Amino acid sequence: MTGQVPLQPVDPVDRAHLTGLSRPSPPIHRYAPSAHLADLVERYWIPVWSLAEPSTQSTLQHPVCLVVVSNTYARFYGVARGRSSVTLEDDGWAVGTMLAPAAGRLVLGRSVAEVTDTWIDLSEVLPDDHAGLVDRVRAAMADEPGSPVAHAAAIAATEDWLTTLLPVDAQGLQVNRLVAWLREHPEVTRVGDLAREAGLSERSLQRLVEQRLGLAPKWLVQRRRLHDAVLALKTGDGALADMAADLGYTDQAHFTHDFRTVTGMTPGEYLRDQPSAGTST
Repeated sequence: MTGQVPLQPVDPVDRAHLTGLSRPSPPIHRYAPSAHLADLVERYWIPVWSLAEPSTQSTLQHPVCLVVVSNTYARFYGVARGRSSVTLEDDGWAVGTMLAPAAGRLVLGRSVAEVTDTWIDLSEVLPDDHAGLVDRVRAAMADEPGSPVAHAAAIAATEDWLTTLLPVDAQGLQVNRLVAWLREHPEVTRVGDLAREAGLSERSLQRLVEQRLGLAPKWLVQRRRLHDAVLALKTGDGALADMAADLGYTDQAHFTHDFRTVTGMTPGEYLRDQPSAGTST
């Protein structure tokens, strides 16, 4: 994305962000990548905040690595197995890149298993000819961080760098397709089904997912189920027992255990904190 290509705002279903009445989110601008980067980038997100008191934002990260440049730090994040939290304070902004599943290894240059549950400074993965990326993003966002013009310039700088990682290799395209397929098939709850779709043995699938995402295929299935649970709870439509059954759990107790283990809340507690909360618990 060189130059000022018009941005394409997107409004994806927010399955990952654990928002509620007691944990509101700052305004977040979301944009699609340029067409030629569709295999490398899922989307960009740009929160801008001005807070009188600190606010902690929690997410269940998608199975992808992230690049985040803010007014105070610049980082490359591996996938977080549990809940991720960040505390926002005062005035600030961040330009986030949600990479595609294929992209983490291409950015890092090795298995992303080395950065699971952690982050490294972005300077460690930027090539010499793009060492000024952080300065370019901060210069773009300095004056009017809420402006679409600033967003376009910051994303253009990011895409200039990401374009150098093309083309995506065959293994990367395979893992992109697999994660997309799993997202679209909520009935899939077994790793064996995922392996059959990929045309791989379970051991080969394990190697593929570990190298490209840093985690096991079983985690992919569990995270997809939790994302579906967050969406269902935000909608607040139906009793928890019915949600558990729709999500493929044998009973409500197993659903409650999995959700509380990762989020720190029961499904009922999270449901009651939603603007559209129902009466069933």
